Amino acid sequence: MDNLVLQPHHLQQQQRRLFLLPQDLMNPFSLSSRIKLKPQTLFSKSLKCSCFCTISQNLENPIAAIKPPNGKSSKSSAKSSLQNLNESWLSSLSINGTNSNKIEGIEENGGVEWVIGVDPDLSGAMALLKYDSSGFVSAQVFDSPVVQLSVGKTRRKRLDAKSIVQLLQSLDAPKGTTAYLEQSIPFPQDGKLGWWSGGFGYGLWIGVLVASGFSVVPLPSNLWKRGFELARSSSSKDDSRELAARLFPDLSSMLKRKKDHGRAEALLIAAYGKGHRIKADESCMSDDTREALTKSCMSDDAREALTKSCVSDDAREALTKS
Repeated sequence: MDNLVLQPHHLQQQQRRLFLLPQDLMNPFSLSSRIKLKPQTLFSKSLKCSCFCTISQNLENPIAAIKPPNGKSSKSSAKSSLQNLNESWLSSLSINGTNSNKIEGIEENGGVEWVIGVDPDLSGAMALLKYDSSGFVSAQVFDSPVVQLSVGKTRRKRLDAKSIVQLLQSLDAPKGTTAYLEQSIPFPQDGKLGWWSGGFGYGLWIGVLVASGFSVVPLPSNLWKRGFELARSSSSKDDSRELAARLFPDLSSMLKRKKDHGRAEALLIAAYGKGHRIKADESCMSDDTREALTKSCMSDDAREALTKSCVSDDAREALTKS
């Protein structure tokens, strides 16, 4: 034992047999013929131990060790999770996360409730409806401000964010007023440009409305159209204009052109948000309201249109007196 002397090159050979140097791992083809890649070389006892310890630590972690439930419990859990996500999303669009400001706004404005409807397309519009305790009070509609710009050699239109902010400020609406914003559903035939334009307008209106103190409620287009029987494949933009002209006869002169469909849809979106619906039964009006219509100074066409709609009786009576 005393005569045994360990030379440095012996240690280097032993280390080289047991471990691979970094330069060897970086370029496997440069390995010496004396070095053979064997499983026992790559997976030493220390490596096996570290792998075992890592697995043990993961099992001790309660979050990582939880297994997804099976059967109905997994479906209910997933549904509850999605519902929580939707609630968080809607809460982020509301002032103070609640709709209580709508009641405060009514009290601050002499019992008048404000409702806004927005068609976020480039050819869209914004509608403002005001209601008091007796029913409908007034309606206004504004075209969406746009600005032109050049994209390459083509002129394009974009929503004018600054003008939209100024328009909302000019309304002087109470804080927390609910704005119902149409959530368009893209179709394959719309193309990439249509998808981009729809998403741009939708996101811009959300940002401007929330920043201006409005509580935004996204409203899928097929939802409000079903409420007014406009979701049929045979329905067109003209049907929206005709229905809006029936519900808001004072604004019928602003809904005559084909390009006024954005105004009509903004009015219908606001009306749907307020709770108005159209039913197949045309005789949904009370006798007292029908008698009040016959005695009013409204035109025969407007009176007949109101008798076919299902706006509340109080709203019709208020319309006849306006």
